[in-house]
Amino acid sequence: MNYATLTTLIQQYCESTETSFVANIPTFVQLAEERIYNSVQIPAIRRNQIGTLTPNNKYLTMPADWLATFSLSVINPTTNAQEFLLDKDVNFIRQSYPDPDDTGVPKYYAIFDKNTFILGPTPDSNYQVEMHYYYYPESIVTAGTSWVGDNFETVLLYGSLREAYTYLKGEQDMMAYYEQKYQEAMQLLMRMGDGLNRRDAYRSGQVRVPVTS
Repeated sequence: MNYATLTTLIQQYCESTETSFVANIPTFVQLAEERIYNSVQIPAIRRNQIGTLTPNNKYLTMPADWLATFSLSVINPTTNAQEFLLDKDVNFIRQSYPDPDDTGVPKYYAIFDKNTFILGPTPDSNYQVEMHYYYYPESIVTAGTSWVGDNFETVLLYGSLREAYTYLKGEQDMMAYYEQKYQEAMQLLMRMGDGLNRRDAYRSGQVRVPVTS
């Protein structure tokens, strides 16, 4: 489902083509997307980036679209093996490496401020680092299509209708209906994002429904 189709469906379901309502449809959709992306970990909200550390600089700038870290690793320049850093508090790193001149291969990282990580120990070389992190994908409002719209259109539709009907101050029974349909769609998305994407048949076995005789 693309954005044009979604916009048409929202107007049809809510039976409103009033100018201010239509003008606010992008907001309804973006609020729904934000709620979805903060409720379930799906592949569409993960991103990978490779950067380079600066020798004798214990700070690493976050990607501009960073929301949360999935993993951060240093790439060994000799073997190309990845050594994953441990997430710690700033206090731990400050206490463990009080002297900025204590250099080496970083073992730990912490969120220093809204734009920066602090590393410990301070890098002694321009190591490459690989970060997997969570971010907000471009909204279907501006992109025209999105992963959620293509793969789980029901959750996006009912999430948007929930926001739209709240704006209209609609009847409570319809509000409850849209919320129920949204939650049902979210259960399917969570089954995929937090369930099937985190298992494989080799290690976990195939999904089976218990059968009683």
